[in-house]
Parts: sequence; structure tokens; C-alpha cells
Amino acid sequence: MSLLTQARDLAYNPDHTRWLTPLLLVADAALCGVVIEKIPYTEIDWTTYMQQISVFLKGERDYANISGSTGPLVYPGAHVWIYKHLYAWTDEGKNVQLAQYIFALVYLVTLGLVLQCYRKARVPPYVFPLLVMSKRLHSIFMLRCFNDCFAVLGLWLAIFCYQRDQWHLGSFFYSTGLNVKMSLLLPLPAMGILMVQKLGGREALTQAMIIVQVSILYGYPFRKRAPSYFARAFELSRVFLYKWTVNWRFIPESTFLSKPFALSLLAIHIGLLIWYAKTRWIKPSKRDFRGFLKLAIPAQEPRDQDAMARKITPDFIMTTILTATTIGMLCARSLHYQFFAYLAWTTPFLLWKAGFHPIVQYVLWGAQEWAWNVYPSTPVSSATVVAVLAVTVGGVWWGTRNEYQGATKGIIEEDHEHAE
Repeated sequence: MSLLTQARDLAYNPDHTRWLTPLLLVADAALCGVVIEKIPYTEIDWTTYMQQISVFLKGERDYANISGSTGPLVYPGAHVWIYKHLYAWTDEGKNVQLAQYIFALVYLVTLGLVLQCYRKARVPPYVFPLLVMSKRLHSIFMLRCFNDCFAVLGLWLAIFCYQRDQWHLGSFFYSTGLNVKMSLLLPLPAMGILMVQKLGGREALTQAMIIVQVSILYGYPFRKRAPSYFARAFELSRVFLYKWTVNWRFIPESTFLSKPFALSLLAIHIGLLIWYAKTRWIKPSKRDFRGFLKLAIPAQEPRDQDAMARKITPDFIMTTILTATTIGMLCARSLHYQFFAYLAWTTPFLLWKAGFHPIVQYVLWGAQEWAWNVYPSTPVSSATVVAVLAVTVGGVWWGTRNEYQGATKGIIEEDHEHAE
């Protein structure tokens, strides 16, 4: 092969990710050590987390009475369970450097999962460097110790398991992440659609019950103060301050705080989910929207269930879950800097799925990375955040337009082949 042909093969042949993956992990592990040792730690929420855990360990179970220096406890039970252990391991939170190394380990485990999920979806090697180059993501894990790190770990554990048909285990990990931070509610509608097509209506209901039961388990220590627990841990009406927003700085504060703006974003969010569901996510079922809804009702299994399930590939699973997450981020009333943890490993995959030229993918990734590193956010940086999210959502819709076309014929042919 010519040198140009070899270079192209290295960039585009997914088989090369087998050796690229460990190299990226080792390089990033070294980078994590440099970040911890050389860049000053920034105190934001760690001390508050530790103060809240201290109150919990003294026996308080009413969320209304558990607070720290920056505010009350507003995260579900898995957050408390995780940080209770971190409290013990880090000398009541005093050994911050040890906490940073624990978060570096969480980062590397999550990165390893992400790399394997990308490999399972047959993503080309040229995309992979974007997974280790984010300054903001390293900051969120190693210099801030945000709980979003554990929520993201739960999400990618779930995707990893779903890609390998380990649905019960995946739903457990998803529910654990959800009970760290309710941001993981964003991909839930898409996950339900996947489960109905892959597993059938009855088994999809079983997965829903796993998620609910695990949530109840994490909330069990607070059962005697359940109203307080659910009101704080899953508060959907929470209002964020304009000065901390990363995504809507380019609109007036009066608009940002207004109810019409919040309702408009909610309407757009619901509209985009329905649009994607009708035109992309239910395509493996080969049914219209009404026909798909009948599948979701636990009844007799449809005759084409096996053929439908074979269409739910690792690529399709990852595309659907990550697109739903990104739609939620696009329509969020306020994003804070730690929310980038949900996007950093999502955007490279979706830009590839959108079919953009590799140079365009890198440019859009760079624009997003720049915007999330501007502090405090500006009208230009926040507009860039929203623009890249919008381009990603629109690009994925267009880039996947030809997937599962002519489907009924394909199913019939597949069934014939399997019968033979």
C-alpha cells in the first residue's frame, strides 16, 4: 500500500482501535497524574458534600435538615451512599488529594467503558483522540470532584451492558446513576423505545420495574421522611441563577427567568423527542407511531419480535441514548459547567453519526470545548454552546436518514435466511 493509503486505513479502519485504545488510556492516566500534581484544586462543592454527609451520619434523615455551606442536599440516595464512603476514605473529606486520585480512577474506568462502547459501535480511529483531549472534562473529575462523574459512570456502564445484551445489569447501573443525579432522566424515553423493540413490551416493563425498585432501594434510608426526600432529590421545578448559566447567557435575564421561556423549552424538548421517535427511533419496528404504541402494551409478542430485536444494534443503542441526552441538554433551561460531563464523550460520536467531514467534526468539537472553558460565560460562548448542540441534534437526524430504509423487505429476507 502507498503511504497515503496506509494513513487512510489507520484513520478509518475500526480494527485499529484495538491497539489505539490501550495507548490512549495509558497516555490519559499519565495526564491525570500531571493534572492532580501540577494544577491547583478548586473548591466548589466537595466541602458541602462532606458537611451534608456529616449531618447524615449523625442520624438525620429529613432532607429539609441536611445542608452544607453552599446549600441543602438536593441529590438522591446513591449520591449519599457514594459520598458516605468517600467521607470515610478521605478522613472526613480532609484528604482532598486522595479524593482527586479516586476521581482520576473513576475517570479512567469511565473512559475505558466509553472506548469499548465506541469500539462496539465500530467508530473509526480518527474520532478517538477527541475522547481524551478535553480540558474541561479533566477539570470536572480531578479538580472539582463533582457527583456528575458518578452519574456519567452509571450511564456508560448501562450503555456498555445494553450493547452486550445484559439488560438487567444495564438497568441496575442506569438506575444507580439516576439516583446520583436526576440529569439521567434525559435518555429515559429513548431507552424505553429501545427496550420495547429489543425485548418486547413485557420485558421492557420488567426493566422499568428494575429501575423503580433500585431507586426505592437507594431511597430506603429516608423512607420515614419520604415526602421530604422525593421533593428535594427529584425536584423538577428547581430554578437556577442566571449568573451561573453556561447556555443562555445571550438572552436577557428577564427572559431567562420567565415562565414562558421555561414552558417554550419544555415544549421544544417534547416536540424533538416525538419527532425523533416517529422518524428515527421506532424505525426498527417497521410501524407507524400508533402501531409502535401497541407494542409497548404488554400483550402477545408480535411475530416479528426476533427480527425487530436484531435491528437494535450496538450502534443504534448508542445513537439513540446519546441523542436523547443531547436533546435534553439543548433544551435545558440552565446548564452548569459540570454538565459538560454528559456531553464530552457524547458529542464526538454524534458528530460522526451526523456524517460531517472529519475536519468539520474537529472544528465543532473545538468550538464546543472552547465555549465550555470560557468562565464566566459570555453571550458569544453561550450562543456557541447552544449552536453546537443544535447542529449536533439536527446533524444526527439528517445523517441517520437512510438507516433501516426498505425495512419490511429486509425483515422478510432475514427471517428467510434464519429459517434456512
